[in-house]
Amino acid sequence: MNLPVIAQKSPLPVAVEAGKTYYWCSCGLSKSQPFCDGGHKGSGFSPTPYTAEKTGTVYFCGCKHGKNGPLCDGSHKQL
Repeated sequence: MNLPVIAQKSPLPVAVEAGKTYYWCSCGLSKSQPFCDGGHKGSGFSPTPYTAEKTGTVYFCGCKHGKNGPLCDGSHKQL
């Protein structure tokens, strides 16, 4: 698998807690989007850790093609 599966073409808003680490699904195969559930096994992908700097809502990338790691950068608009 060379390219990740597009889970959805919009960001996924998540309430996060400062200091807590979340594991973003980079392959698009997880059934627990935007987080990893182990569905990547054998795909060549691995989860990407994201540690929240502050408590609040962040927008995780749903298309898996962003250039900003786990956070949405609007790349889904070009897909």
